[in-house]
Amino acid sequence: MAESTIKLTIKFGGRSIPLSVSHDATTKELKSLLQPITNVLPRGQKLIFKGKVLGETSTLKQSLVGDGAKIMLMASQGLHQGEGPVLKEASTRPISRTVVDKAKPGLVVDKNRADRWKATGVIALAQANLKEIPEEVWECGSAARVLDVSENFIREVPARISSFTSIHKLFLQGNGLSDESIQWEGIASLKRLMLLSISHNNLSVLPSEVGSLTSLRQLDVANNKLTSLPNEIGLLTQLEIFKANNNRITSLPESIGDCSFLMEVDLSANMISELPETVTKLRKLKTLELNNTGLTTLPSVLFKMCLQLSTLGLHNTEITVESLRQLEGWSEFDERRRTKHQKQIDFRVVGSGQFDEGADKSW
Repeated sequence: MAESTIKLTIKFGGRSIPLSVSHDATTKELKSLLQPITNVLPRGQKLIFKGKVLGETSTLKQSLVGDGAKIMLMASQGLHQGEGPVLKEASTRPISRTVVDKAKPGLVVDKNRADRWKATGVIALAQANLKEIPEEVWECGSAARVLDVSENFIREVPARISSFTSIHKLFLQGNGLSDESIQWEGIASLKRLMLLSISHNNLSVLPSEVGSLTSLRQLDVANNKLTSLPNEIGLLTQLEIFKANNNRITSLPESIGDCSFLMEVDLSANMISELPETVTKLRKLKTLELNNTGLTTLPSVLFKMCLQLSTLGLHNTEITVESLRQLEGWSEFDERRRTKHQKQIDFRVVGSGQFDEGADKSW
């Protein structure tokens, strides 16, 4: 071991994390090393050594942290920690239900209901204690336009879902689905699909097959365990609403700028530290939520290029009002924001022209 390197033990959430680091490293640098290990943004970390909080710019040597030292890590609420985001109501399953012990894997469906499904094209089976999609559902085939099996206990979305050639909306949220649970080749063949909701599951990967869903208008992958987005997301040129909040995404692909119809984007509670410049190509963008992220800056021409942007969420980021005012197009954005939120202006503005949608005044 080099003389300039010391070994530390970080105590966090009941765990002991061994770490080797330069004795000349600052607390800020140590926090950056801990981010990928703990999923806690640096600004949400408080490092305590011998009862004292380590100063941000002090080196470990200056703080008298030596080889073999034990440091306690405290994480702030609202930022990522451990297995996922720390939320007031963090839960993979958004609704708590009593499980029927004797529930059959295939729900018994009366003939009249099956006939109604075929006649209306709407298959509504949310919160039905299902462990699998019933056989009667598959019999609807091309007659199905909407399938809602949300908030169940579905173990698998099989490839035979491709038989729903006319389906427009597919709701799969709140089932605890894993990456292995979904046969994506089946979903990828649904060329008329306009809405896909797979939020509140246990997905760690959004596969490239999602790029085949070129008719999508709405995509909701919130409250999963995604760490990245595929480049193929740029093929969703008709996408208008994209929700990916409460994941572990660290960066966005540049191809996001090709989703030229995007109007609403929610990336809150992720590990994103910067946005690609291609975001400024989203000329129809009206709402951009970036709360609880690691952002410190925005693309310099965001306000200048995104002329319809009127809602910008920046709570719990390091972006300040002063930095926003330096961006070209700020005044025009601020006017749009004021116009949209006229009824709430007294609550959002302190004094004259003070921005209050998340950006802090000073740090």
